[in-house]
Amino acid sequence: MLIDDFTDDPAPRWSFFTDRVMGGRSDGQAVIGGTPPHLHLTGTVSTANNGGFIQARQQLDGLPATVTRLTLTVRGDGQTYYVHLRSSSTRLPWQFYQASFTAPPDWSDVVIALEDFRPSGGRLAPLDPADIRAVALVAYGREHEADLRVSRIGAD
Repeated sequence: MLIDDFTDDPAPRWSFFTDRVMGGRSDGQAVIGGTPPHLHLTGTVSTANNGGFIQARQQLDGLPATVTRLTLTVRGDGQTYYVHLRSSSTRLPWQFYQASFTAPPDWSDVVIALEDFRPSGGRLAPLDPADIRAVALVAYGREHEADLRVSRIGAD
């Protein structure tokens, strides 16, 4: 199942925000375009003032119950990035399910099993694909300059 390949004017489906919504100091942007079409997440992640993230998020209406993994086509700066999933169990802003990946310098597919997503921010129900309400691409948790491109997100 295709979640997004950044064609057909995907900009309205994606929201960008930083830790500044909670008083943090990170800054950046998420721009969609290029060849192949992709989301380009860039910025400065700062842990000052209890901050530490920039992210682009898309709302979802659940995934098929048979989904066991996400596949992302990514390119970046060799650093660690994260996918955050939200469900109806993640009611508070700091709750999510998180999995990491490394963004290599050449376009590559990254496969993340749903069982590899770990709950963060409190006690959460086990992750159910049909209950997933959002997917986010995130630079998180440490001081760094972020440079991540994602051209496709799929679920199978």
